[in-house]
Amino acid sequence: MHVATPSAERRGLSASSYRVIAWLAFASLYIIIVTGALVRLTGSGLGCVDWPACNEQQFVDVSTPHAAIEQVNRLFTGVVAASVIAAMLAAFAVRPRDRRMIRLAFLMVVGVVGQVVLGGVVVLTGLHPLSNMAHFLLSIVLMTWAYWLVAPTLARDRHTVARNPWRNLLAVRSWSLQRSNRLVTLGRVVILLTAVAIVTGTVVTGAGPHAGDESSPRFDYAIRAVAKVHGASVIATVAVTLCLGLAIRQAGAGRKLQNTFEGFLFLAVLQGGLGYLQYFTGVPVLLVAMHITLSVAVWLGALHLWRAIPRHPMPA
Repeated sequence: MHVATPSAERRGLSASSYRVIAWLAFASLYIIIVTGALVRLTGSGLGCVDWPACNEQQFVDVSTPHAAIEQVNRLFTGVVAASVIAAMLAAFAVRPRDRRMIRLAFLMVVGVVGQVVLGGVVVLTGLHPLSNMAHFLLSIVLMTWAYWLVAPTLARDRHTVARNPWRNLLAVRSWSLQRSNRLVTLGRVVILLTAVAIVTGTVVTGAGPHAGDESSPRFDYAIRAVAKVHGASVIATVAVTLCLGLAIRQAGAGRKLQNTFEGFLFLAVLQGGLGYLQYFTGVPVLLVAMHITLSVAVWLGALHLWRAIPRHPMPA
């Protein structure tokens, strides 16, 4: 008769091993955003004119520079898919089992499948800006899930991680600016304004010159007008972040929260300055690529700041 021992019950994938798998998925999701941006910025968006094959003659075609760039991005999607599938399968092996971890890993797999489908829509619609917007914004959602998956491994502080981050963020209660709840409220506003800035940024991109192909449609908006709206959302984000910083100081928060705040403020100001620089220099490709890459870092910084804010009321 076999008797289970404590060591047998604990047998499974260690948290440290899973950490490597989760971070690889996180990194691959970030890299595919950058390579996707480079496809558009190099005018290679229609380097492959068909989907899922590159064209009617070849499934894989690297005969031209544009086709090669687009093909590499498509092939790297396979790396992304493999990494998120590995993260999902490995989540089942971690002991003790964490349903939240499994759920997030599963959502990442579903999201990558959605990205593959959206990638086909982007090509079949001739790089319509709406499909490009959806493609990028889904990437932001995927990065959010990936961050929530790896966040508990940042400092082994699982007790600070909300079991349902969306519900915690969007909860109707406790939106007051009373001193005991001011940090939570301002943190929520920073997250929401950062999201607005990212969405308006995609609209600017959809009206701008880097369409991915000369024949691609663009939004019929005045670039100056949408850029002003986007700029205003960025300024509002920085302004509320400064208010949050003041509230953090007044609350006597710990050094860890202050450092997290300063890191996000640095990223937000850097991103805003880079945006104005690219606008006034004629949106050169290199600066646009840096702006897109940094936009993801800003969003992750906002999530990290929100996570660092204590959920319990601060002393009045």
